[in-house]
Amino acid sequence: MKVPLVDLKAQYADIQPEIDLVIQRVLSHTNFILGDEVICFEDNFARFIGSKGAVGVASGTTAIHLALLACGVGPGDEVITAAHTFISTAEAILHSGAHPVFVDIDPKTYLIKPDKIELSITSRTRVILPVHLYGQPAEMTQILDIAKRNHLWVIEDAAQAHNAHYRDQKCGTLGDLACFSFYPGKNLGAYGDAGAVTGNNEELLNKVRKLRDHGRISKYEHDEIGYGERMDALQAAILNTKLFHLDEWTTLRRQHAADFNRLLSETQLIIPYESPNGRHVYHLYVVRTKQRDQLLDYLKSRGIGAGIHYPIPLHRQPAFLKLNYGSIQLPITEQIANEVLSLPLYPELKDEQIHYVASTIQEFFAENTEVKSL
Repeated sequence: MKVPLVDLKAQYADIQPEIDLVIQRVLSHTNFILGDEVICFEDNFARFIGSKGAVGVASGTTAIHLALLACGVGPGDEVITAAHTFISTAEAILHSGAHPVFVDIDPKTYLIKPDKIELSITSRTRVILPVHLYGQPAEMTQILDIAKRNHLWVIEDAAQAHNAHYRDQKCGTLGDLACFSFYPGKNLGAYGDAGAVTGNNEELLNKVRKLRDHGRISKYEHDEIGYGERMDALQAAILNTKLFHLDEWTTLRRQHAADFNRLLSETQLIIPYESPNGRHVYHLYVVRTKQRDQLLDYLKSRGIGAGIHYPIPLHRQPAFLKLNYGSIQLPITEQIANEVLSLPLYPELKDEQIHYVASTIQEFFAENTEVKSL
């Protein structure tokens, strides 16, 4: 049996008539950049997550970059974040001219540890940038308290947290600004690159809105140097169509995760921990084992598309070693990076696929009786 890590063809097949209709609409009106399609999606997405506004941009990386600039981040400033994330989180900090300060993560949630944040604040710190990794919200009550006491901005990296909740709020409404990616494989994915900045501070959102469109205040008048980072109308129309399925898709992801938890609970894997303060949306279903590489090979040999998110922490990436990050010690981050494994999980996953993946993992451990639990 073949079980891909993600199956975008299956999702498209389920909603093809809706998608084809809106694509044809955009092709017919030929307004391909910003315009009514983007405005409609921005309004609907903001309403969906409960923020005062949303600004559609070209990608999730762009969203973080422009959010940082809107908060006044620049050369000499520091931004505290985690090293266990995709590189775009830190890339955007560097693009703003600031310096990423990496701190360690919690061994159960794999999310940034608030107490480590507090220890890393200096006179140059301007922003705390927590990552809601794999679809689980960071511990925002403590983070916001630290930020308030130290007069810092909080920008959420919610690239993997569409429809995730922290206590009684959705991710994207908790910090001063929040950043989403709509990369095709995300829980809410476009058919190309796209992103958004959300928040409740109209002044900050307006800064992002101006920066994404060349600092424009009228068609040929620009009162600051901006960027060409606008959202395509085609992507907005596709996202707007998919948005109305997101609640159902989230429910299915959580059901599939619960099934995996039950089927894998007796194996030697560490299954995902869900914080009592949040609702995990399982953008990725991530398990841990010291036999990660052997298990990965075993799964792939049986047609199961497992993956690793992320095998090299940012402070160990070649690009960051060139920037003199090599002396940083983040022991939990490095341990987690050596042990995490992402199993297939998407709304269209079938029961027989879930059982096949689980039984294959059970077979692996049965054949490797010397493997000891963590």
